[in-house]
Amino acid sequence: MRLLATLQNHARTLFKVQPAMTVREILKMGDPRLLRIAKPVEQFDTPEMRELIADMFETMKHANGAGLAAPQIGVDLQLVIYGYDSNVRYPDAPPVPKTVLINPVITPLDAAEVDGWEGCLSVPGLRGVVPRWERIRYTGLDEHGNAIAREADGFHARVVQHECDHLIGRLYPTRMRDFTQFGFTSVLFPDMDPNADD
Repeated sequence: MRLLATLQNHARTLFKVQPAMTVREILKMGDPRLLRIAKPVEQFDTPEMRELIADMFETMKHANGAGLAAPQIGVDLQLVIYGYDSNVRYPDAPPVPKTVLINPVITPLDAAEVDGWEGCLSVPGLRGVVPRWERIRYTGLDEHGNAIAREADGFHARVVQHECDHLIGRLYPTRMRDFTQFGFTSVLFPDMDPNADD
């Protein structure tokens, strides 16, 4: 049996076999695991990392998310994923490139901020207006350990900042400045399909 398992692992590595995907439980606000600081990723392109990333994309897709951070599924690693062509939770948002971003660093390109509505899979059923840097440069690594360096603005920049906040134990309500602009999605956006949100 041990020989068979070893051969299967070698075959997965050699042929880059995609692991079976699993929808993982998304932690909700109040769970202390969401408040921890994530650790840097040190090993890339391992079977375990490929499985984790596949599960994260499947979980994000299942929940109609725009992005997902590893801490949201209880994994304390500096790993976020995001991207879509269209998203039912944010129907007016432009496409964001599908990305795996590891050990990210965000740098604002200037001091300009912009307010925008945000939701979160870990804060289900609620939305709030959050100030974010309007234009950013972000760097990090992909799942193979290759360098990523991009500039982003608009919703793309917002998604990256939101997801990276999870790596430092922050949820979007802690970024809000005006709690009169915070409430239940069903009240604030009554025309939205409730099955499409959180």
